[in-house]
Parts: sequence; C-alpha cells; structure tokens
Amino acid sequence: MAVLLLSGILPFLLSFYPPLGFWKNFKALFFSIGIIVIVFGGWDMFAAWRGHWYFDRRGVCGVWLFNLPLEEWLFFVVVPFCCIFTWEALKFIKGKGR
Repeated sequence: MAVLLLSGILPFLLSFYPPLGFWKNFKALFFSIGIIVIVFGGWDMFAAWRGHWYFDRRGVCGVWLFNLPLEEWLFFVVVPFCCIFTWEALKFIKGKGR
C-alpha cells in the first residue's frame, strides 16, 4: 500500500496543474482505467480462484474485494493513472519546448 501511495501522490497532485489541463479529459481517463480494472482485475480474480497465485494475508491491509486485496485493485488504478499522466505531461513539455 505504501508503494502505491508513494508512486501515485506526486502524479495525482501535479495533475491539477492548470496549464497542463489533465482533468479536461476526465471521461477518457475514467474509461481507460475502467477497462484496465475490468480486464486485468477479472483475470486476477480468475487466476487467484484457480490457485495460480495467492496473496499472503500478512502482507496486505486486510480489505478484500472479490477475493483480491485492496492493494491489487488499487494497483490497476494507480499505475495506469501514473502512466497516462506521464504521457500527457511529456506531451505538454514537448509542446512547450517549441
């Protein structure tokens, strides 16, 4: 959980930088992350159900949703958010450099 928070806090805070306008495309961001959560969350649920992997209960916060720990669900939100934000920030910086 700490790694997710540390990874996501700076991109989240910088996403409100007005000239970047990152939140103007909130619907696209929500849709993109939603697809990732559904596809990969579904795959993880299936794999955990089949016993292909498991999550050690001592290593997670203890909140479970559909047989996956909260950290796993947040991974599918935080990492794509950081990637999309980085992509948009680099496009913004590149456009400013011209």
